[in-house]
Amino acid sequence: MDPQILEEFKQRTGVAVKQTYFESDADRDELLLGTGGRGFDLAIIDGTSIRILAKRGWLEPIDETDIPNLAHIDPRWRTVHEEAEVYSVPYFWGTLGIAYRQDLVAFPVTSWMDLLQPAEELHGRVAMISGTRDLIGVALKALGYSLNSTDIQELKEAEALLQAQAPAVKTYKTVSRDANSALVNGQVAMSMMYNSYALMVQEHHDEIAFVLPKEGSNIWVDYISVLSASANKAAAKQFINFLNEPEIAARLAQFVYSATPNLAAEALLPAEFKSDPVIYPNDKALEKSETNQRLPVRTQKIRAEIFSRLVNWTWY
Repeated sequence: MDPQILEEFKQRTGVAVKQTYFESDADRDELLLGTGGRGFDLAIIDGTSIRILAKRGWLEPIDETDIPNLAHIDPRWRTVHEEAEVYSVPYFWGTLGIAYRQDLVAFPVTSWMDLLQPAEELHGRVAMISGTRDLIGVALKALGYSLNSTDIQELKEAEALLQAQAPAVKTYKTVSRDANSALVNGQVAMSMMYNSYALMVQEHHDEIAFVLPKEGSNIWVDYISVLSASANKAAAKQFINFLNEPEIAARLAQFVYSATPNLAAEALLPAEFKSDPVIYPNDKALEKSETNQRLPVRTQKIRAEIFSRLVNWTWY
């Protein structure tokens, strides 16, 4: 979050915004579980978690009269995930792909297999993300399957691919996006990474590139929701509305290197930003990509078991 935007909100309303950071959606859920959903006013929610958190009674329904700037939001992103339109406002969207050091990788990266079956010289210099959906999802996409697959044989093949890759993996923890990133210092040459994160770390090293693999990927959508236990619901809704003022939303999009779902804000973005294929991939680049969808409980259990069997991790 751009600190200048937070300061502007404080000056305008007298309301200060305090932030709590988390690395993954699972970490966010752990934070909320620790308090039963209390102690926070707003949360950034991934699309597939909205229905689950709403079912627990943790999310406040969105009343459009409280957030008039919802009129600027592209309807596509409001409805792409179950219950999203009822309990949340789209925040940003993007893709999951591969960030790599062009000076350390001796070939152009184009496929998930470049990451999942890395060249021998890259062993020990590969980083993955520990999220169950994303980790298993990219293995499924690499094999030509849907990242939402419920087919047991396809899931077995995805597990076998990840298990074969495991000895080459340095870490299953998201690499940092600052000047001390493992991608910047060369400890990692290739990493599974969200597009916006890749652009952040690219600021610290010109040889870092990002590719959306040819097999397609996950189109992620983050949402912002008001928590039902909030004692400051009016201010929380005011903040969401503020973030969706076109000029504010355009500034924030550039600060976090992400595509905005706010159509009025998009019209204010520089042409160079909108033409960046890492931020705004064209329809052809996205044609094989998908959003995560709700999975049957049985499939969730199988995926959790696969995830738990990938135990030979190196953390740092």
